[in-house]
Amino acid sequence: MNLIRKGHRHTHRGVIGIESAIVLIAFVIVAAALAFVVLNMGFATTQKAKTSITSALIEAGSSMQISGKVIGASGGGSPMTTVMIPVKLTSGGDSVDLSEIFSTISYLGDGVEYDNILRANCVLIVAENPDPDTAWTAAIASGCIGAGENPISAGPIGATTAIVYFPVMRAPFNTILEQGEHAVISMGWVVADQPANLEKIKIELTAAKGATLTVERDVPNITSTIIDLG
Repeated sequence: MNLIRKGHRHTHRGVIGIESAIVLIAFVIVAAALAFVVLNMGFATTQKAKTSITSALIEAGSSMQISGKVIGASGGGSPMTTVMIPVKLTSGGDSVDLSEIFSTISYLGDGVEYDNILRANCVLIVAENPDPDTAWTAAIASGCIGAGENPISAGPIGATTAIVYFPVMRAPFNTILEQGEHAVISMGWVVADQPANLEKIKIELTAAKGATLTVERDVPNITSTIIDLG
């Protein structure tokens, strides 16, 4: 009888041991599953954070920069009738679409402000335009401005307007500014808006991505037809 009781006790202990092992394995499996879920959520959060940081850096940094001197023009004395701002992409910058669909050009002067003076057909892409006079003539042909409104050589324009032209353009010709290309923002003022001596002008180019390119200049005493604005 004693042997039988002892055997029963050993059998009971074995069952308890197996149950404990099963419970332990279940805990391990549950813990592993929870760890996988936590790690997966962590990876997803890290990826979202990386994407947000990358997007913020793209938005914070401008893709464009001024690529030379800003030049104004006049009829030989105050006021100034046009201004030319050469731009290009920054080193490693992404391509920028300068069309009026994706970009705006605003202007702030003494007592005058315009939200957008880049109108339809004012980004000239039919051909390269080596100088502003040729570009404004092309703007007449494109319908951006009216006939005879070339502010460089023909006379004042009917409304303060900005055009974008490409002295250097790579085929195929389009409105996208790419590495190796140069564009010029030229602005012509209606007579009432033309800046005179010692006035401040501020022009902003806002594209679909990247920070706004801001150009601020003080108009010097105008004594010639060409004005170096620096």
